[in-house]
Amino acid sequence: MAIEKILKDDASEEKGERARMASFVGAIAITDLVKTTLGPKGMDKILQSTGRGREVTVTNDGATILKSLHIDNPAAKVLIDISKVQDDEVGDGTTSVVVLAGELLREAEKLVAAKIHPMTIISGYRMAAECARNALLQRVVDNKENEEKFKADLMKIAMTTLSSKILSQDKEHFAQLAVDAVLRLKGSTNLEAIQIIKKPGGSLKDSFLDEGFILDKKIGLGQPKRIENAKILVANTAMDTDKVKIYGARVRVDSMSKVAEIEGAEKEKMREKVQKIIAHGINCFVNRQLIYNFPEELFADAGILAIEHADFDGIERLALVTGGEIASTFDNPESVKLGHCKLIEEIMIGEDKLIHFSGVEMGQACTIVLRGASHHVLDEAERSLHDALCVLSQTVNDTRILLGGGWPEMVMAKEVDELARKTPGKKSHAIEAFSRALVAIPTIIADNAGLDSADLVAQLRAEHHQEGCNAGIDVISGSVGDMAELGISESFKVKQAVLLSATEAAEMILRVDEIITCAPRKREDRM
Repeated sequence: MAIEKILKDDASEEKGERARMASFVGAIAITDLVKTTLGPKGMDKILQSTGRGREVTVTNDGATILKSLHIDNPAAKVLIDISKVQDDEVGDGTTSVVVLAGELLREAEKLVAAKIHPMTIISGYRMAAECARNALLQRVVDNKENEEKFKADLMKIAMTTLSSKILSQDKEHFAQLAVDAVLRLKGSTNLEAIQIIKKPGGSLKDSFLDEGFILDKKIGLGQPKRIENAKILVANTAMDTDKVKIYGARVRVDSMSKVAEIEGAEKEKMREKVQKIIAHGINCFVNRQLIYNFPEELFADAGILAIEHADFDGIERLALVTGGEIASTFDNPESVKLGHCKLIEEIMIGEDKLIHFSGVEMGQACTIVLRGASHHVLDEAERSLHDALCVLSQTVNDTRILLGGGWPEMVMAKEVDELARKTPGKKSHAIEAFSRALVAIPTIIADNAGLDSADLVAQLRAEHHQEGCNAGIDVISGSVGDMAELGISESFKVKQAVLLSATEAAEMILRVDEIITCAPRKREDRM
C-alpha cells in the first residue's frame, strides 16, 4: 500500500457515505424489529438466551426486547439507549420512541440522498419538534380539579397502556388495580411502596390488590400466629452469637468446664440483647439476618413474633410501610421509632404461607398479588403492570392528558406540515419529512392490526383538517373512530418524552460521518 496506515492492523474506519449507510441500516433494522409490537394488536416476541439455562422470555415491552439484544451496530445501540431511558423516565412508550427515531432516520436517508446536508436536516427537525410539542400543548386536557373526572382519566390511561400487553383481556380489572395502587401513593412517584408478589397458579383474573403489606416468609415455630395492634421493631442485626465465634483466635482452656463457661457467657450476652429488644415493648421483631434457635425460644417465651431473614427490600419496604425505622442497636429504646399495624396474621396464597400486615400506618403502601398460569405469564404481567404504574404515577404529578390511538401524531403532523409550507429554503423538506415520520406511527398501528393503513391514514388526515376533531384509529372495529368516546387516552408526559428523545437520538445518529472501530489492546506476554 502506498499510503501509510495511520490506524493499527485490526482497527478499521468507515468514512462519509459508508458510515452513514451503516448507521441508517442499523437503526432501521432495530426499528423494524420492534415495530410489530406497537399498538393493541401488536405481537409479542420470544427471547431465548443461549446461556446455560436457555431461559425464555415472552414480552411485548420494547425496552425489554432491546435490552436483551447484543448488538454490534453503534447506531442501533443509541436507539436501545433511548428506549432504556424512556423506560426509566416514564415507563411506557418504549416502542414508540424507537419507531419514531427509526422513521426519522428513514426519512433523513432519502433527504441525504437528495443532497441535503445533515445539518440542514437537523435544524429542520429541531423546528418541527418544537412545533409539534406546541401543537400538543394546545390540545391537552387537564382535569386535576375534578376528582371524579381525573380518576376516570386515569382508568382510561391505564386501560390504553395495558391494551397492547398480555393483560388486555382483563384490562378493566388490572387498570382498577393500578389506579388504586397509584392513588394511594398520593403523588409520590416512588414505586417502591407498591410491592408486586408473583405466585403461579390460578388465572390472571385472580390477581388482587391488598391494602396491607405481605412478607414472603413463614412464621417461626411455637410463636403466636396472629397479633393484634402490633408494635414492630425492624432490625438489621446479628442474632446468632450464642456460640463462640471468634474467628482465627485461639482459646486455651484447662478443662471442658471452662469451654462451657465461655459458652454460658455467650448465651448470657445473647439473653441480654434479647432482653434489651423486649424492653422496647414490642410484640413483633423482624430481622434481616438469621435468628438462632436460642433467641428464637426467648422471643417465643415472651410471646413475641420473630421473623428472620426478611430480605433487604422486604425490610426497607416494611419499615416504610409501618412507619418504623431500621434499628441496629438497642441500648436506648426511646430513640427507636417502632412500626405499628393493626393485625399480623398468616395467610395462604396458592400453596404458600405468607405473613400479612394489615391496617398499616402509612396508607401509601400496598401489595399487588399476581396469579397466573406460568412464570412467563407472570413476568410479562409484572412488566405490563409496571408500565401502567409508571405512567399513572407520572400522570398524577403532571395531570395533562391527550387522546390516544394515533390522534396525537396526526395533530402534530398537521401542524408540522403547515410549518413546512411557511418555511423557505431546504429546511422545509426536513420539516415535511418529520411530519411523514409522525404519520408512520398510526400507519404501523393500522398495519399491525392487518388493516389497510394507507386508506385509514388518508381518512384520518382528512378528518383532522376540521377543527377540534377527535379521530384516531379504532383497531377493534377497523375504522376511524372517535377517541374521546372510546376512552382511549395517553399521558402528555409520555408523548412529550417520546417526541423529544426520538428527535434527539435521530439527530445524534445523523451527525455521524465516520465510524472508527478499535481493536482491544493485546496483553503483552510478560516473560
